[in-house]
Amino acid sequence: MGQIEQENKKRTRRKNLQRMILGSVAVAGILGISVLAPNVIGAMGKLGILPSRRQKEFIRASRDRLVRRGFLVYEGKMLRLTSSGERYLRNLAVRDFATSAPRRWDKKWRVLIFDIPEKRKALRDKVRTTLMHIGFVRLQDSVWVYPYDCEDLIVMLKADFRIGKDLLYMVVDVLEYDTPLKRRFKLS
Repeated sequence: MGQIEQENKKRTRRKNLQRMILGSVAVAGILGISVLAPNVIGAMGKLGILPSRRQKEFIRASRDRLVRRGFLVYEGKMLRLTSSGERYLRNLAVRDFATSAPRRWDKKWRVLIFDIPEKRKALRDKVRTTLMHIGFVRLQDSVWVYPYDCEDLIVMLKADFRIGKDLLYMVVDVLEYDTPLKRRFKLS
């Protein structure tokens, strides 16, 4: 294995470890440092992500890196996820979702329509940017389309952005003039 491949593998392992640490703290809300290491080590051992020796060293270094970046904060001997840590974890989830498309298309379009008032323009722009990152295609300013099931992600976005009924999710069987969209998403 070449040097570039080894570096890439190391970065991927580090990111997976950070995600597991953040996820453990997020699930527990607040987690004792002594509790964190065994849980993460056990999970990483089962997944074969870390070599058996030096596990605690890797976890400690990763945890400290997350604290330095402001994603975790110490409260006595406990760790708590910060709001920026929650955002980082959500961004990782969105990025993972955007890269995972099913093999077969079910021939249904997922259409998002939102009507966010002008006084919340910053939020409206944030929603548009997020939809672009996920892979949605803009039909109109507030109408976006995607070919795969993404309801869970949309529910998460609604909760995260606190937009509820201002964002409507539809599953559409037929979409007029969808040939350019099929080409864009490389669908048959």
